[in-house]
Amino acid sequence: MSTPVQDKQTVTPDGESIEKLPAGVTFHDVPTHVDERGVVFELFDPRWGWHPDPLVFVYTFTIRPGIIKGWGIHKKHEDRYFIQFGEMEVVLYDERPDSPTRGLVSKIVLSEYRRRLMNIPAGIWHADRNIGNKDVVVINFPTIPYDHADPDKYRLPLDTDRIPYKFETPRGW
Repeated sequence: MSTPVQDKQTVTPDGESIEKLPAGVTFHDVPTHVDERGVVFELFDPRWGWHPDPLVFVYTFTIRPGIIKGWGIHKKHEDRYFIQFGEMEVVLYDERPDSPTRGLVSKIVLSEYRRRLMNIPAGIWHADRNIGNKDVVVINFPTIPYDHADPDKYRLPLDTDRIPYKFETPRGW
C-alpha cells in the first residue's frame, strides 16, 4: 500500500511563487482591464520605474504549442518579456561567474491570465516553452537594439550537458 505524500509549499499566502530566482530577475505586474467592449492593457511605461534602461527596441515572437525556443543567452543586453497571449514556461540557468545565484536553475510561468513584464539579465541562459494549447505571443523590449551584423545571441542545443536541466520530449531549438 502506498503512503500518501504531502504537497510542498509552492506559493506564499499572497499567491507569490517561492521559487528562488537568479539575481536580477524581476517582474512588474500589468493589470488587464476588461469591460463589455473587450480588454486593454499597457505594455511598458518608463514611469513605472521598474527598469532603469530606456525603451530602445521592441519586437514580438510566437511559439507554437509544445515547442521550445532555447537555450539562448545574451552577453550585452537584457531581455524584458511581456506575454500578450498564451502560457509559457521560462527556464533559467544562471552561469554568471560572479553571481550570488550561480548554478541556479529556475522555472517561471508567464500567462495571459496574469500579464506581467519579466526581466532576464545578461548572462542567464533561458529557454521558452509553450505549455498551452494555442500559439504564445510574447513582446520583448531588449535593452539594446538588435544588431543584424553582430547579433548578441548565443545558442546551445536543448539537450546540452552544460545546463543541468532536461526537457521531457523536447521539440524545438
